[in-house]
Amino acid sequence: MRITKFTHSCLRIEGSGVLVVDPGEFSEDSVLDGADAVVITHEHADHVDVAAVTDAVRRRPGLRVFAHEDVLKLLGEVAEATTPVTAGQEFEAAGFNLRAYGGQHAIIHPYVPRFANLGFLISDGATNVYHPGDSFVVPEDVTVDTLGVPLNAPWMKVAEAIAFARAVKPGRAFAIHDGLLNERGAAVSDKHLEGFAETKYRHLAPGTTLD
Repeated sequence: MRITKFTHSCLRIEGSGVLVVDPGEFSEDSVLDGADAVVITHEHADHVDVAAVTDAVRRRPGLRVFAHEDVLKLLGEVAEATTPVTAGQEFEAAGFNLRAYGGQHAIIHPYVPRFANLGFLISDGATNVYHPGDSFVVPEDVTVDTLGVPLNAPWMKVAEAIAFARAVKPGRAFAIHDGLLNERGAAVSDKHLEGFAETKYRHLAPGTTLD
């Protein structure tokens, strides 16, 4: 499994196939080149670029898109390529085994409506990576090898990121959801996670690949 971090919350995972997680409007369009499947955690634009995903399906008819049914409503123009997913469901995509966790986006504010959000544990049989989307849902009864830790958002504080990493207890972790931070802000958050997350933590530049 090769995991490449793209801008903000987007990952490209390569093995026997190519799986893309959360190709949003902040991420590079090239992430979808040659993709076999896409999984989307929730409907916010920083996690799904509707135009880019729609265009990718049209250019590559075999591309499949997996997400909660609320997300798939946005992709009506390519509905034939989509498959709805619910929390607890296990499925295969691009040669990987996936399990969906959670169900709801983290609370932004009591006045703000909550949206559906699914975290995804992605495995090739030898190793795995967990992408929580916009949530801190801990995957139960599984050892997480690599964890994507949300670093910054209107719905979170760094203490929650630290607590999340410590609860999951991954073999290693790296920052996701970092597109709203400048370098100084990221450095402060990184220092806290490096010191207190109780795992090997890295903040990856876009384009960095982990094996």
